[in-house]
Parts: sequence; structure tokens; C-alpha cells
Amino acid sequence: MSTTLNPTGTDRNGAAEPRLCGWGRRYVPGREIRSEDLESLTRDVVLSRGLGRAYGDSALPPPSERVVAGTTLADRLLSFDADHGWLRAEAGLSLLELNRLFLPRGWFTPVSPGTQFVTLGGMVAADVHGKNHHRDRCFGEHVRRLKMRVADGRIVECGQDLLSDLFRATVGGMGLTGHILEVELRMKRIPSPWIWQESLRIHDIDEFIDALKESGPKWPYTVGWIDCLSRGPKMGRGILMCGRWAERPLAPRKPPRLKKRIPIPFELPEWVLSRRSIKLFNELYYWKHQPRFKKGIVHPESFFYPLDMMLHWNRIYGPRGFTQYQCVLPESAGRGAARRFLDLLTRKGGASFLCVIKDCGEEGSGLLSFPRRGMSIALDIAIRDETQRLVDELNEEVIAEGGRIYLAKDSFTRPGHFRSMEPRLEEWLEVRRRWDPEQKFRSAQSVRLFGDRP
Repeated sequence: MSTTLNPTGTDRNGAAEPRLCGWGRRYVPGREIRSEDLESLTRDVVLSRGLGRAYGDSALPPPSERVVAGTTLADRLLSFDADHGWLRAEAGLSLLELNRLFLPRGWFTPVSPGTQFVTLGGMVAADVHGKNHHRDRCFGEHVRRLKMRVADGRIVECGQDLLSDLFRATVGGMGLTGHILEVELRMKRIPSPWIWQESLRIHDIDEFIDALKESGPKWPYTVGWIDCLSRGPKMGRGILMCGRWAERPLAPRKPPRLKKRIPIPFELPEWVLSRRSIKLFNELYYWKHQPRFKKGIVHPESFFYPLDMMLHWNRIYGPRGFTQYQCVLPESAGRGAARRFLDLLTRKGGASFLCVIKDCGEEGSGLLSFPRRGMSIALDIAIRDETQRLVDELNEEVIAEGGRIYLAKDSFTRPGHFRSMEPRLEEWLEVRRRWDPEQKFRSAQSVRLFGDRP
């Protein structure tokens, strides 16, 4: 029987009990066990967990299980081929450490998410994408081999050409096909560790989509911030940022130092994130970009990981935490899909000071990989009484447009909605049943979405 915890993390008798949460700060009973020996650590647990940056419940244990394998002590770099860029490392190696070691040496991960506080295993499980998806697709497209512990206890290697069904179900499979022990990927050679960036203030969503599409062939990295509270002719206004690795003549001679991080020391009260305060922030952020067009050298952390500059930034959302809603609206829905989505969002009061738009390329080979050709929109939503209703209505709009949501960010999607979005789900479930017929590997998310035993 599960134990109900109150917000202080005690049971009904007042005894302290360990808890786990995702980055959205919604807690469940549970604890991590850690070891440098992942092969031994993963023998009897239902799920692996890295640095806990999945926003929702995908890295949390199901109700009947309290223990997950924490991978972060298993972080050795095992081999690197400097001629071709092939790197092999344990699944607990963080992207932060990978950047620290390789950026000054002229190498970068082929795909990077919006935080470097993630592990290689987590990057595979979520099949992360980045600002270069329109060119380089997802992380899994650059992975050659995975070493895994599967449900019957065996340690196996898989790849696109080896046990390919397991590989394709694992890439983007949220850890539900086995424990990822090692990852082999191809790093990307770069001319310098600095970014040349050009940015432009954009007037509305239609201009934004045009600018993203025009920038894609010219720039390897593109991303936009949107003011998601403006309506009428200003709907979807924001700032477009385009970047590429700076060539040596333009780049500073010394490699960039790690940036200092500003801590958020405590939870902010709920009233701080009122619609009025977010509207004021968005107005100031939009007009702060002066002049309208800017260009120059920027620090790679400022370009790829702006939120990493604030430690514990998730405390901004208050004691109830937050969820991130990220969807992709396919190209087949037409250029009006983004405007229709933003219109619904603003009408329903989905206030957020973080709303990001990206241009997506071809669908990944992972059976549950998130992006597809179209526009991705992501926003943070502070959890309130009406959050479930808002997510339901956003999901219904996304289904009508033929889109889907990102499992690594999700906390509220209903099973029926996800099935309506995901025509590949039955194929993924069949592969999963083949490799794990007794559902040894489960999570709080798989119980909620797929009906796994709790």
C-alpha cells in the first residue's frame, strides 16, 4: 500500500520519509540508490534516473516501487576516437562534464537540449532535440551503440543495425525498455568554442514563422522567444535568435570560462507569477532587445543554456511547482496552426514568461521520438487548480492539428489524448512487450499513460 505524504515529506504518523520529484517539483515517495557499478546496481530496480531534469513523472517510480537507480556516479569516459569523433561513455556522464572536457578541444555534442544538467542516458531516453533539429534531427540519430540491461537480466548491445527493434524503442522510450548502461555517439568538430549570434525583434507569429523558415537554410541553430500573452496584431511577437560556431578569426583566443550561477534561495509565493506580473515581464523583455537587430560573439552557455545561469530556477513557480507543455504542430496543419494554438492559449489564460518556438525537421527513428517536421512550442505553466483543464484543452487543439506532445515534459496528459496523438504507440508497445513481457520496467508516467500495473 502506498503512503500518502504531506508537503513536508512525512507520513500520517509524522515520520520523515524520502521523496523524489521531477524538475516540476511534484513529489512522490521514493529514493535513489547509487553506485559506480551500474551493471550491479540495475539488477532489481524498475527505473534508472539521471539528474532529475525530466519535468514531469517519467523519472519517478510507480506507486508500488520506492527505489530507482541513480546513474550519476557511473560517469566514466571510456573511449574517444579523435580522428572521427566517436565517443563512448557510461550513461551517468553529464553534458556539463562533456562540455567542460571537449569544448576547449574543439568538439561539441551533435545535439544539445536547453540544459547541460542532463546525463547521456537521459538524453537517449528522451531522445532530446535542440536548436539544430531542422538540420540534425534528434540525439538518437547520432548514437551508434547502447549497452543495456534488459528485463531477463542479460546485458546486450544494440544499435540501428543490431537488435534494431530494441534500439528504436529505447531511443525516446523514457527508460521503459531497460537500463541504459553505456552510450556510444559521434561528437561534432567545431572551429571554436564561441557562438556568433544574430537576433531580431519580431512583430507577430506570422512574421516569426516566416523568419524561422528563412533562417533554417542559413543557420545551424535557430530558436525564438514568444510573448504568449499578447493578442490581436501583436500575437506571437518575440525575439528570434540564430547562431553558428564562430570561426577562429572572429572568436576570442581563450576558451570561455564556466559562467557564474545565481541561486534562487527559496520558493516564491504564488502571487509573484500573476498574469499581470508575467505580462509586465514580457513587455520589458520584448522592448529590452535594442536595437531591433543585434549581432556579435556570445558565450556558448548564454546561447544554449540561458536558464542554467540560475540555480534552482524551478523554485520561481512556488510551492505547487509547475509543468512544461511542449507540443509540435506539423507542417501539414498549415501556417495558421501556431496562431490557432496561441489564440487558445491566450484565451484560456496560459500565462508564461518562458515560451519557446523552434523549427523542427524530419521525424527521428525512435518509435516515440517527439519532433516531426513543423513548429514546436514550449511553455512553462505554474500549477494551479485549473491546470488539468488547460492541458486538456491544449491537447484537444494539438490533436485537431495532427500534432503531439513531448513525454519528457508531460505531467497531465490523459491516456486517451496521448493515444489519439501517437499512431506509433502500438508498434512501440509491441516491441516493449517482446522485450519486457512482465512490465519489469515502469514509471509513474507509464502507469498514468499506458495503464501499467502500479
